[in-house]
This record gives sequence, structure tokens and C-alpha cells, in this order.
Amino acid sequence: MALFLRPLLRGITYTRLLHLWVPMLVVSLWALIDDTTLWVPAALLVPVGLIPAVRTGEGVQARLLLVPGHEDSAFSVAPSATWRDRLRTLMWLELRMVLGALTTAACVWLPILTVELVRLALGHRVDDIPVLRDSAPHWTYALLVPLPLLALYGALVALGALATAGARALLGPSPGERLAALEERTEQLLERNRIARELHDSIGHALTVAVVQAGAARAADDPAFTDRALVAIEETGRTALEDLERVLGVLREAERPASNRPTLVDADRLLESARASGVKVDAEVTGPLETLPGPVSREGYRILQEALTNVLRHAGAVPVRVRVRVADGSLGLEVRNPLPDEGAGQGRGSGLRGIRERAALLGGRARTGPDDAGDWQVRVELPLG
Repeated sequence: MALFLRPLLRGITYTRLLHLWVPMLVVSLWALIDDTTLWVPAALLVPVGLIPAVRTGEGVQARLLLVPGHEDSAFSVAPSATWRDRLRTLMWLELRMVLGALTTAACVWLPILTVELVRLALGHRVDDIPVLRDSAPHWTYALLVPLPLLALYGALVALGALATAGARALLGPSPGERLAALEERTEQLLERNRIARELHDSIGHALTVAVVQAGAARAADDPAFTDRALVAIEETGRTALEDLERVLGVLREAERPASNRPTLVDADRLLESARASGVKVDAEVTGPLETLPGPVSREGYRILQEALTNVLRHAGAVPVRVRVRVADGSLGLEVRNPLPDEGAGQGRGSGLRGIRERAALLGGRARTGPDDAGDWQVRVELPLG
């Protein structure tokens, strides 16, 4: 019984009823002018439905009244962009008019029928209802009194559900709108992925340098070395804080200009940070780094940062060979170091996956892993075009 009566307790039942009554207000006003041409309002819907902005208004009404309280993206609120959308809007307006007429008829005649059945049961004759006009008064008509009310209840619930289903079909996003929404969602996911990589590379590098420097300073027990280690930790931490502030700016939709992001021109500070951690770095740069396109230079910096962080984290203070080459329309990056012990791996988690993802997004390729000489290498080729 509670399940049967539940729609009566839900506000959505009455907002849908209001939605179906709205077009009948226009018909009622027209009936006051001329009740012999009630077809005119339906005919006027043809030019109205072809107006692009009407689709927006119908979509907003559907969201507010057919599914109140829900963020339902099944109803488009964009203006009609194509003739197909305009025709779908027109079909919806006509369907809404028909459902509104049925709703109004049910709300008017079924309660009147209930009242007339009560009058018949009380011994009065009925002259206004053709079905009951020739019926003789009798108390047994009292048994039929609940039937019109049940029919009214079922009609209102069914017509509301039918209106919602029709609105989803005719006011739903067009294929173009679905594609645009999918592209927007893809962009959001890519941006989140990029932010995650930025945080991993920057904060991970800073923490690795800090841990390595602190451990080396404690083991060396040398005041001069400790001072140098503290300076390196301070500089690396400051850089990480700048990166963190910039990434948080992205999340607040107040991103700083891309020029504030570090590029390969700033690679010296990465190399000096590694050297300060006890790593012997043999670096060689060939070609003009300042001529690199912004995206290539910025991603190249992050790739070099992650590769050096990987060395510090997994191999420690070992000799590292860094080669950066700009030639033949591409940027080449190579970071090579001895493995800490024979057959050991040097990281297989999100850092190396991030390197490959960065390279793939720019149309390049990356190779990570041990080579035939027993060294660990990170080799990346990024096209400049």
C-alpha cells in the first residue's frame, strides 16, 4: 500500500503536473477569444519551435519541473544548432500540447464523474454526463466512486512519466553536443592527468633530493658539507613550492602563464641539484635550447627531472651521463647511469610511465630500461613540429 501511494507523497508528481498544465494556459486564453478555433495554438507552435532559443527554454523547464533537484544532463539547454534539433523541438512542443490536453481532460472530467456518481448514489438524477444520463439513481453507484479517482491518479503519474520520457528523447543532446561534451570531459581528464604528473615529478624530485642530502650530511659529519646540503635542500624546496603554487593555481582556474613553468633552459639547476646530492654528472648539451617550442621544452625539463630523480632514488650517488641534443627537427634526451647491482631494476612505477606518456602526447617516443652494457638508460626523442 505504501508503495502504491508513494507518488502522492513525491513533489516530482506535482511539478510534472504543473509542467503539463503550462501549455494549456495558452489554450485557455485563446478559448476566451475564440473557442471555435482551438487548433490555432497548436498551429502556432510550428514557427515557434523553429526558433533556436526555444530549445533552451524547454530544456530549462524540463530540468526544473520534470526532474527537480537532479543534475540531469539528458536535457539539452543549448539553442538549436541544426534543423534536426529544431524539428525535434517542434515535435516535443506538439507532444507536450497533446499530453497537456489529456492531463487537463483527466483533471476536469474525472473529478466531475466522481461527484455525479455520488449524486446518483444519493438518489439524484444526472443530466450533464452522457454516460450516466439514462441511469436510475441507486445506492450501488457508491461502489464506483473510487474508480474515477484511481483513474485520475494513474493518469497523472503515467502522463508525467510519459512526458519525461518524451523530453529525454526529443530534448536530449544531439550527436554534436554529445561529442562536444565527450571532448570536454576528455580535456578535463587530460588536465587532471597532467597535474598529477606535474606534482609527482616536482614534489617527488624535491623530496628525493632532500632525503638524499640529509642522509649524506649526517653520514659525512662535515660542517661544510652539511651547509652545502642545506643550501641544496632549500633551493630544491623553494622550486617545489613554486611548482605547487602554480599547480594549485590551475585547480583554482587561475593558472599562471605557461612561461612561468620551467623549461630546458633551466636544466642547469636540475644538474646542480643532482651534483649537490653527491652524483657525478657528465652533461653535454648540443644545439640551441632557447629555440625549442614551449611545450617541447617544458615537457623535456620534466622528463629530465624525473630521470635524475629516478637515479637518486634507486641508484644513489653514481656517475650519471646526461646528453641533450637539438638537431634534425627533434629533441633528444639521454640519461644513463650504472645499475646499483647486476640485474636490478631502477623504478617501474608511475614515474617511468609518466615519461612515456609525456613523450607520446608530443608525438615522440621513450625507451627506459637496462641496455646491453649493463647501464640503466632513459632515451627520449621529441619532434619539434
